[in-house]
Amino acid sequence: MDYLSERTDEVDRWKEVMLVYESALKQIGTKLEILNDEFQHVHQYNPIEHIKSRLKTSESIVKKLKKNGYESTIDNMIEYVNDIAGIRVICSFTSDIYQIAEMICNQKDIHVISIKDYFLNPKVSGYKSYHMLVTIPVYLSDRIVDTKVEIQIRTVAMDFWASLEHKIHYKFEGNAPEHIKNELIECAKMVSDLDARMLSLNEEVQEISRQDEYLENKFAKKEMAE
Repeated sequence: MDYLSERTDEVDRWKEVMLVYESALKQIGTKLEILNDEFQHVHQYNPIEHIKSRLKTSESIVKKLKKNGYESTIDNMIEYVNDIAGIRVICSFTSDIYQIAEMICNQKDIHVISIKDYFLNPKVSGYKSYHMLVTIPVYLSDRIVDTKVEIQIRTVAMDFWASLEHKIHYKFEGNAPEHIKNELIECAKMVSDLDARMLSLNEEVQEISRQDEYLENKFAKKEMAE
């Protein structure tokens, strides 16, 4: 389907395309909230700590287009800027990341375009996250628009690190002093170690809980038999 209706006014076209992206964000956000509620109902556990969403500003879109050698047009924006609509899913443990990604992939109306697993292949800076570029249909009054949304899934600890790294990157326009880069890499290693230790601790607690539940059920059955 056509992404934009036939309009001659560029301002109207801009408002319309941003409305579509905002609607796509709402749909993905609602889906994630429902999946999290269902997971709590079935497993008594919430894999998602919280969800953040954002629309890229016009300034950021123009800057990205120019950086990649494209003219600043709405058509180029739709075609070449994949992260206009972005959702960040924050979870407690690294094991949650792949569970959440699988739940998203299983949604019939979400089409996964690409995946970048920076946990398996971290960036040089130490950045770790799981990126999914997907499309979701937005139902307008006269057409259906398949709209791109970038989903980032990461742990609480890595989100804290990434937030600081992002600020430093823009502060120095990608050319931070070498000692700051090295310190960030060291911090990323510490965050990775913390994530691994917290996951191990959680798994041990879960195993103890399962054993306790097994013993309680065993004793209850024994009492009923007597």
